[in-house]
Amino acid sequence: MQKIDEEALAQAYNRALALEKSGDVDAAVKAYEEVLAIDPDDHGGAAVRIASMGRGETPDKAPDAYVTTLFDQHAEVFEDVLVEQLDYHVPLLVRQRLQALSLGPFARMLDLGCGTGLTGGALRDMADDITGIDLSENMVEIAHEKDLYETLYVAEVVDFLEDNDDAPFDLVTATDVLPYLGALEALFFGVAENINAGGLLIFSSETLPDESFAGRPFMVGPHQRFAHAPAYVRERLDATGFDLLEMTDITVRKEEGEPIAGHLVIARFRG
Repeated sequence: MQKIDEEALAQAYNRALALEKSGDVDAAVKAYEEVLAIDPDDHGGAAVRIASMGRGETPDKAPDAYVTTLFDQHAEVFEDVLVEQLDYHVPLLVRQRLQALSLGPFARMLDLGCGTGLTGGALRDMADDITGIDLSENMVEIAHEKDLYETLYVAEVVDFLEDNDDAPFDLVTATDVLPYLGALEALFFGVAENINAGGLLIFSSETLPDESFAGRPFMVGPHQRFAHAPAYVRERLDATGFDLLEMTDITVRKEEGEPIAGHLVIARFRG
């Protein structure tokens, strides 16, 4: 494994950030490319930042090293920032929609991107057995301390779905996972391989006005997170064997005081 020159990386990244903030897109892109040359695994998410400025190829997902670093660093303050400062209430919205549609209880639930356990906590009394997966070891440690999950794994969600040999699930949730994934084929296929016929997949996604996509299925938005075109989400679900029960317009969170538009999606696996 290549040893990274941490000092050179920090200098290059700070220079790229400063150029991006100053509005000099060409220079910022070049600087982020230098960051990638120093750190090919992309712990700082340089490729995502380049895409958010409308340059380069849109990656299929945020780099694992970036997601791990981001959430490991913020694990201790994660809930306070997300819930109190950014008005993130998606897990409670999931609970409300399940109750409104009289869905559940569930025997086995899989919480993809479980983080510190917000969704597990919101649905604990609706599932007999809950498995949580997250890429961040620090987040999983906090979730473990809450004693909400029967099983917890530190893993990338698609990798877990590909390798899992456990019994299939009746409910799969993925709250605030899609903003770090662009292409959805592998995720939906992986869920289909791990869910019972009639099982539910529930997830949140961020979106942008149709004209922003310019025909693209997904893109990196201005806040370095992936946004998905609703038509792409619908088409991928159908192609993977899911019937869409509802796609509800929601405010996913706030960013710099502004509401971020998104969807809460509930789909049933045809099997």
